[in-house]
Amino acid sequence: MGYTRADWSNHYAAGKGFRRLGDKEKDLLAEHAPAPAGGRALDAGCGTGELAVLLASLGYAVDAVDFAEGALERARAEHAAVGGVRWLCLDLERDDPAPLHEDGYDLVTLRLMYPFLARRMSVVHALGERLRPGGALVVITPVVEHTPEERRGIALDEDEIGLLTEGWETVERLEADQLAVLVLRGPCHTGTRAVERQRPPAGPAATAALAVVTDEAGRVLLGRSRRGMWELPGGKNVGPESFEAAAVRELAEETGLAAEVENAYVVTMLADAAGDVPRLTAVVRITTWSGTLTNPEVDTFDRWEFVDLHVLSCIGAVFVPAAQALDAVWPGVVPNLPPVVSYPLAVDQPPVPGEPAEAVRLRQAMAKTVIDGSWAPSEPVRDALRTVPRHRFAPEVRLTDAYDGGDRAVITRRDGTGATISSVSAAWLQADMIETLCLKPGAIVFEAGSGGYNAELIAHVAGPDGRVVTVDIDPWVVRRTRRFLTETGSGRVSIVEADAALGAPARLVPRGGFDASMITYNCWDIAPAWREQLAEGGRLVLPLEIGGYTRAIAFERRGQVLYARHFTYCGFVRDQGQQARTIPVVSLLKGGLTLRFEHGTAAETAGLEEALRGPRHEIATGVTMRAGAFFGSLQLYAATTVPSFCRLAAHQDPDQGVTGIAKDRDVPAVLGDASLAYLTCIQTKDGKRREDKEWEWVVHAFGEQGPQLAEQLAVTVRAWDRHVRADDNSKHADPVLTVHPAGTPGHLLPAGDVLDKKHCRLVIRWPGRHAPLPHPVGRPGAGMVTE
Repeated sequence: MGYTRADWSNHYAAGKGFRRLGDKEKDLLAEHAPAPAGGRALDAGCGTGELAVLLASLGYAVDAVDFAEGALERARAEHAAVGGVRWLCLDLERDDPAPLHEDGYDLVTLRLMYPFLARRMSVVHALGERLRPGGALVVITPVVEHTPEERRGIALDEDEIGLLTEGWETVERLEADQLAVLVLRGPCHTGTRAVERQRPPAGPAATAALAVVTDEAGRVLLGRSRRGMWELPGGKNVGPESFEAAAVRELAEETGLAAEVENAYVVTMLADAAGDVPRLTAVVRITTWSGTLTNPEVDTFDRWEFVDLHVLSCIGAVFVPAAQALDAVWPGVVPNLPPVVSYPLAVDQPPVPGEPAEAVRLRQAMAKTVIDGSWAPSEPVRDALRTVPRHRFAPEVRLTDAYDGGDRAVITRRDGTGATISSVSAAWLQADMIETLCLKPGAIVFEAGSGGYNAELIAHVAGPDGRVVTVDIDPWVVRRTRRFLTETGSGRVSIVEADAALGAPARLVPRGGFDASMITYNCWDIAPAWREQLAEGGRLVLPLEIGGYTRAIAFERRGQVLYARHFTYCGFVRDQGQQARTIPVVSLLKGGLTLRFEHGTAAETAGLEEALRGPRHEIATGVTMRAGAFFGSLQLYAATTVPSFCRLAAHQDPDQGVTGIAKDRDVPAVLGDASLAYLTCIQTKDGKRREDKEWEWVVHAFGEQGPQLAEQLAVTVRAWDRHVRADDNSKHADPVLTVHPAGTPGHLLPAGDVLDKKHCRLVIRWPGRHAPLPHPVGRPGAGMVTE
């Protein structure tokens, strides 16, 4: 068990081996892990390759992995004639797993190597995540009852086997020549449970310190105790000992690691009770340590290991104070905790470095994806993407999820209904919005809606003399952001708990206003404070809802007017606080349909249900599109130019309703007196190839005024097709948009369609829209302001 990587390599290079693969093992693998068509297997700890060759003979394409080059040299030489095997030199505990196949494996084997893993929990979890649906993890291991006492270190007892198998959907335990053969299937997601030790006797309040320590890869140190739970290093104070000193002492006594008291910081005090005994726990963050991890207290702990943070949500039983301490340092990594009173302390803790090589590689790949998509043309933004550790602001997810370079956001908080209320946005969108801020070195920037990562990107772009003030209304988000910024931040971001619609506290607003401001949640309206706290000529970027369609719009302030300079199609979490707004909704036909009045005022719908039960009128627009065409500009065009605009949503299958709208989809619509028209698309051409398919925009209408409403929508589509649409999806024309304070008289507004909100008036002028479209039918809505 004391062999190093070099020792193992020398062991095999000297011609020594390990226990040979038995016939019973071969039979069990053939029976319980047959290769599917195109099956791929990973043999972890392959040694000289005997098992890898067997798997190849069963029909698998095999990745045979070992960290001992001496073993692999022999494997390549002894099995040179065997095809279908890749021999990879890789330490699964420490190395970047980039050489492994991204599309996963049908079978992963760990033969006679699991007890040698120092980080068993993280390695097995990572291997389990690489299994394809229906795949199996097979662990072949000696067990204590059949192993001589002097060699028990390479065997597993029943407690360890129970821990290994916990959480898998199916577990088969087989036996081969006194070896346990464990066949594990299904996602391994053991729910983390915060548990207490045995009930303590009644007595005075107990005080203790828990040490939170991470390694060079950012993994946290946990011990598997003889009580059957995971714990942090720590224990009670001795005499007048400080909490910092107690944490350092306990760390040395329990793990053999050494730290100085000056590198220990009490970041939070936790108050709860164990039975009838009040309990006060100091959470001590240790930023620097030395030594080799050992297990001096073998009667108390089975072992210590450094665990990946995203694994903390599925490791089984965790001692309650330890789970709460982990949550104090990384809020959100341990779910469903019992209540505790937390007293975070404002301490000057330095940032704590540490990340795996895989994070560096994935960050560079994410940055390349964003850059190749032309979302980050400037070098400061590119450098920020390559440098700021995104995964440290989303520690509860896998690295591959944190560094997804596509459209995926990382959800970090949901409300009671399951709706997302906080997230780390898609990297391309963050880059695009920061680019449109046009930041200069030393810029001071306001951010509404926190999380930490976006603020750090902005701070990196603004440079050493720059500063970011980020505000959020959610205390949990603020606590989380503050901790993450402390752990890894630049020190140039200030976090404030407040309603961001009110702007930044006056003491943090620079003289002359912020150089730029970014809002990171969907806004139905533009808060006056965002304009008032912005410097003349400064940029405000926010996701603005117009007719329910969201665009990240970059505005430039000129006096009291905001001028739109850039539009990006996007979506964010909804606003909260003073700006939170409930969209008026009217249900029709017993909930089968819903009308949403996104502009804020519900219109009269009397007689509409009767009209919907009548005949349906149809107009083909003659405007077609092929697969992959972007029509978001059509939605926005209709929302800003059609009077009485609303959105019609269907909540039943098309063949069960009257509209033909797909279930849970919505379409642009216009409302008249007991009449309705809506826009949809119908497939007109099919084909085997995607590019052969075609759809046409068609208007359906109901009610007496239906034909006129339908013609109004059809004319709108044709105007969009002539003046706004482009063959290149990125070349659609944007409108000229200005934002004026609420109450601005109409005669002072420029020409265009006017959309009124509570705090502002939007004036939109689309290309080619020189005169009003056909006279609106029914009640008036947004209209042209004539010059």
